Amino acid sequence: MATSLTPEYIATLRSMTGAEKLRIAFEMYGDARRLKAAQLRQQHTDWSEEQVQQRVKEIFMYLVT
Repeated sequence: MATSLTPEYIATLRSMTGAEKLRIAFEMYGDARRLKAAQLRQQHTDWSEEQVQQRVKEIFMYLVT
């Protein structure tokens, strides 16, 4: 997905502290894990929550889909 960075977006990024950028990165990582878990729950309705979380862990650890 190609996006162009607007001057406003670049200015916003530049105005953020490193800690703010890191916080956002961690939030995005958490969001990605939650979305993947939701997808797995929908695809595998017979899986327990433990199975879902184990698969999420594997996916993010080994970068597989």
